[in-house]
Amino acid sequence: MQYNVTVIGSGPGGYVAAIRCAQLGMKTAIIEKYDTLGGTCLNVGCIPSKAMLDSSEHFINARDHFKTHGIDIPEPKANLGQMIKRKGEVVKSNVDGIAFLMKKNKIDVLKGIGSFVDKNTIKVTAKDGKATTITTEKVIIATGSKPTALPFAPFDKKRIISSTEALELKEIPKHLIVVGGGVIGMELGSVYARLGSKVSVVEFLDSLIPTMDGALGKELQKVTRKLGMEFFLGHKVTSVQNKGKEVVLQAEPKNGGAAVTLTGDYCLVSVGRRPYTDGLEIDKAGIELDKGRIPVDNHLQTKVPGVYAIGDVVRGAMLAHKAEEEGVMVAEQLAGQKPHINYLLIPGVVYTWPEVASVGYTEEQLKTDGKAYKSGTFPYKALGRARASMDLDGFVKVLADKNTDEILGVHIIGARAADMIAAGVTAMEYRASAEDVARMSHAHPTYMEAMKEACLAATANRPIHL
Repeated sequence: MQYNVTVIGSGPGGYVAAIRCAQLGMKTAIIEKYDTLGGTCLNVGCIPSKAMLDSSEHFINARDHFKTHGIDIPEPKANLGQMIKRKGEVVKSNVDGIAFLMKKNKIDVLKGIGSFVDKNTIKVTAKDGKATTITTEKVIIATGSKPTALPFAPFDKKRIISSTEALELKEIPKHLIVVGGGVIGMELGSVYARLGSKVSVVEFLDSLIPTMDGALGKELQKVTRKLGMEFFLGHKVTSVQNKGKEVVLQAEPKNGGAAVTLTGDYCLVSVGRRPYTDGLEIDKAGIELDKGRIPVDNHLQTKVPGVYAIGDVVRGAMLAHKAEEEGVMVAEQLAGQKPHINYLLIPGVVYTWPEVASVGYTEEQLKTDGKAYKSGTFPYKALGRARASMDLDGFVKVLADKNTDEILGVHIIGARAADMIAAGVTAMEYRASAEDVARMSHAHPTYMEAMKEACLAATANRPIHL
């Protein structure tokens, strides 16, 4: 079989790249080693975790907020089995949709492990061991990433678990210990905290979601404490042991002090992810890894002409939408177009409730760079819409250039922040000033009014409703 383009990996980067290549008239194949398409994101990552987050949020609203809204119901009970069943149905619907898109775009789906014979020849080894080879003019590597384990506590998938096992638990933990206060740890920790688990988060750095603006981490810690979550920031984990029916974790403050011992029934290790290139045999294509990642140039091409890599296996944030943009960029370049990506404007989101979303420079980055800036913040509690929905936690923070007023960063924690951040991306893509946004009409009452008010606060310290 001869193809113009072969994509290895069917996650968001891979399947989007394949679709765009097909749309542009290239004969395209996609290789996937698992039974379903969609990669980590659709099968054991973004989509199933959001399903569980939504289910647990419905539960806590029924338990804690319905009565205030005038809705009287019997005391609700969390049915974890049904939540996980519904999550599975959501996953199936999504992966079936990707399979349909492959057929619609006439993309050949090859099931098995894809490995290089040389830069233009790919071997596909099926589960039964049967191997076939294809030839291809171009290759796009999109094999994604896997959870990183602690070196002294490998995943046993029973008590010491990754996010994958956390989405398939048979019981609500009495005490869930979470190692890592980043996106995955906070999302899945909040799921089980809502369902009644005691949740302890151990984080080596001094703040939660440390890659985001510092004010967001502080606010997230404050609001998730209301769920009963406890935090051990600035602590280094020294030991995690499976004791049969429980797991024991030991940690010590990195700046000195008394060690901490935590005993729970599960320990979720969420300390990051590693690029997944196992089985690719990329050395046969003439490519060498650099600290586990595939080196690429600004066009996402490796040092071997015609071989490209995108998503989690290359530099940059491990985000599904970043991988998608890179997939489109490579496909369009192959068609002779000149697309580009502004990596500064790839937003990041944490799907806790309230949600957290960020784009552009953080305040810490601007200070480090010595950039003159101004800041405007507006709290949700001053919004009529937030009062009506009882979503009073959070704020919108806008950072703008002190001299030109150009928006440099938007940081939101609050209801629907994940959707609202698109307005920040749009404004920054068009290099809008804070005053530009402040003078735009925003519908009332909406959460987006907080964006307008934060821009007013940044541009002239004159918010209307504060």
